[in-house]
Amino acid sequence: MLVSVVVPIYNEEETIPFLYKELKEALENLGYPYEIILVDDGSWDKSFICLKELAIKDKTLKLIRFRRNYGQTAAMSAGFDHARGDYIVTVDGDLQNDPRDIKKMLEKAQEGYEIVSGWRIKRQDTFITRKLPSMIANRIISKLTAVRLHDYGCTLKVYKKEVVKNLHLYGEAHRFIPALASWMGVKVTEMPVNHRPRKYGKSKYGLIRTVKVILDLINVKFLLSYSTRPIQVFGSFGLVSLLLSLLSLGGLVYMKIAENADMTGNPLLFLFILCVLVGVQFITMGLLGEINIRTYHEIQNKPIYTIAEIVETP
Repeated sequence: MLVSVVVPIYNEEETIPFLYKELKEALENLGYPYEIILVDDGSWDKSFICLKELAIKDKTLKLIRFRRNYGQTAAMSAGFDHARGDYIVTVDGDLQNDPRDIKKMLEKAQEGYEIVSGWRIKRQDTFITRKLPSMIANRIISKLTAVRLHDYGCTLKVYKKEVVKNLHLYGEAHRFIPALASWMGVKVTEMPVNHRPRKYGKSKYGLIRTVKVILDLINVKFLLSYSTRPIQVFGSFGLVSLLLSLLSLGGLVYMKIAENADMTGNPLLFLFILCVLVGVQFITMGLLGEINIRTYHEIQNKPIYTIAEIVETP
């Protein structure tokens, strides 16, 4: 069994030597052949230089360098595309994830689970800016996606290759992989993992990321429920709007007959016109969405990143 470990790196020059040492120690104890895929997500410090020196000396390393910063989702997607392992492990590059947890997570995966997600029970982050928003987001995500996890944001996860090879990730969708994979009927479990305080560098995340997560959650919910039938969601809004237009028209006619009210100056006339226009627009959007969905599923896949170079020792 080959294990692939995918590590996104962005401006982590101080952590790289320690990360490499810990990963090698943990993976050597697995008893399986392995590869480490390091994805430099457009770092502007000396991260790539440090990574390249390691990749040249170590045949188990593959280094992918992006031309610019595309974000963690794109970095993971690149790692998934180039991974050859039967199991694919994702680990943060900031040393907060403990590589020693990989072994027990792989053992859990071999019990029949296709996704094993880490749960940072004792998370070593600030409460207001990191832990509290994460707690709220995890509850909302679990409620809307019906995939119950305590910690969607933990990067440390183990996937069977069949799960991630069939996923196309955009935006900040990497945290929603368990939910996105749920439509395939995958078996997902969660287990406690060690989480350590950040010793080097600065966190790349802040409260502004919460807004991005909420927007991506709306997108994921739509994809999970209506990705192949957009006419149902847009058409429903359209039909409700048309129903309101009929009610407005009925009230308008009644007021004209019963009270001889002026129709041209009646607010219900404007409400009737507005609801008709909105209803037609929603239904039209649904039909256009159906066309786009069919086009999307029929065209060839397009990657969400561009690679400057790949370094590996043959």
